[in-house]
Amino acid sequence: MRPGSALLLFPAAGTGDYMADKILEFRNIEKAFGGIKALSDVSIDIVRGEVHAIVGENGAGKSTLIKTCAGAYVPDAGKIVINGEEFERLSPSLSQEKGIGVIYQEFNLVNEMTVAENVFLGHAVRRGIIIDRQEMNKRAAEIFEQLNIDIDPEELVKNLSVGYQQITEIAKAISMNAKLLIMDEPSAPLTNAEVERMFQLVETLRDQGVTIIYISHRLEEIFRLSDRVTVLRDGQKVETRWTKETDTEQLIRLMVGRELKNTFPERKPMFTEEKILELQDVTGNGLKDVSFSVRKGEILGLAGLVGAGRTELSHLIFGLVPLKEGKMYLDGKEYSPGNAREAISKGIALVPEDRKQHGVHVHLSIRENISMANLRALSKASVLEKAKENKIVKEYGKTLNIKCASYEQQVRLLSGGNQQKVVLAKWLATEPELIILDEPTRGIDVGAKYEIYKIMCRLIEMGKTIIMISSEMEELLGMADRIIVLAEKRIAGEVERRDFTQEKIMKYASKEV
Repeated sequence: MRPGSALLLFPAAGTGDYMADKILEFRNIEKAFGGIKALSDVSIDIVRGEVHAIVGENGAGKSTLIKTCAGAYVPDAGKIVINGEEFERLSPSLSQEKGIGVIYQEFNLVNEMTVAENVFLGHAVRRGIIIDRQEMNKRAAEIFEQLNIDIDPEELVKNLSVGYQQITEIAKAISMNAKLLIMDEPSAPLTNAEVERMFQLVETLRDQGVTIIYISHRLEEIFRLSDRVTVLRDGQKVETRWTKETDTEQLIRLMVGRELKNTFPERKPMFTEEKILELQDVTGNGLKDVSFSVRKGEILGLAGLVGAGRTELSHLIFGLVPLKEGKMYLDGKEYSPGNAREAISKGIALVPEDRKQHGVHVHLSIRENISMANLRALSKASVLEKAKENKIVKEYGKTLNIKCASYEQQVRLLSGGNQQKVVLAKWLATEPELIILDEPTRGIDVGAKYEIYKIMCRLIEMGKTIIMISSEMEELLGMADRIIVLAEKRIAGEVERRDFTQEKIMKYASKEV
């Protein structure tokens, strides 16, 4: 147990008295969507004052479960008990009234309003019928002081970093007297420095008596922060354990229902010395004098700290931003795409970092998403040929093992891992030769990651070439044939697989060589 933990005031782990003070109980919760069972007879007890982690693969039911107590979903069966009071259904307002606050991955903030206005959004402080902005600024400042965070309440939210926007969401929940805070993948959009600040904030909140349900795919966070951990799999509760009495291998086995002996699939290098892409002194989109080549059949990793220029580089290659200086060559011919459509026609695909914003249309069907980037090839005289579309959707749906009720299912109802497969299917349908994967496994679980890695290996075996941008060092070391390291929008170093070490890559990334 960590020093300063509020749980030091509680009975020891494993004693019956610990479970006596339950703030929240899920009792036999059931929920289905279109015939797909999302939750089946799930029962979990959350004890006042603890950090309770919930883990599981994408599609295990984690987000569905928390949305039942947030009032976003109504359970088909079962009860939710808050401080001993039973509910068969909750509305968002009733959930808030009962002291439950939720911090989702997608923030619910108004960019053009101030921090204080966002903190008190929906329950503004008034003097008569007039909104008392001075009092709201004062109260918001008091909340941030309580959290040991320095944020100007009068600053516009759009000017804040992602980390401070997340803290504003937390302050909003505290302003509504949240006693139970649910955090859904809170570290996903944050930089390393912001993640550390968020860890400190979680510990501060718990020490102040706030109970926290913490959902994350990053198991190191689970062991850093949580007191107990519950594993969900295929919509069912597998087990709840004391975190200090388990380990990473045991949790993974419980999550996936099998042992993942290797984090990365075995594969042989498939690349040749032929250059499929070459950049010579490229400048543009913030980058300066970038030169490197990509060998046909390799997985080239792009490493670097946040802001190093990796995504900016992918946008140049894909034609989203024009070159200012320098030249690019594709298959030995000069290549200067004026837009993404031209890049696609030349056999290049970009799977973007933010799949929900730029990768898929979540309210459209799987079929519509997969065919979206390839409509010209699937059409005759500007009329979509349904038979051709259905054939290609089935082909890539099966190849990538997209788990769904049907290909007419809306993408928003899929797990994160299956959403990522839809993005991949969309671009593979364009039959690219060079595929740029920007953070291909961000926000998906260890089992789904392994599936994505196997797909990458299959693509290389098919003769494709991959540029992979990743912030996960282990992923780069495990999957890349070669790593190009960027720092401050320039090439800082290049490392072949035989010379891979985390220390060498980090030295290049931090410009210590």
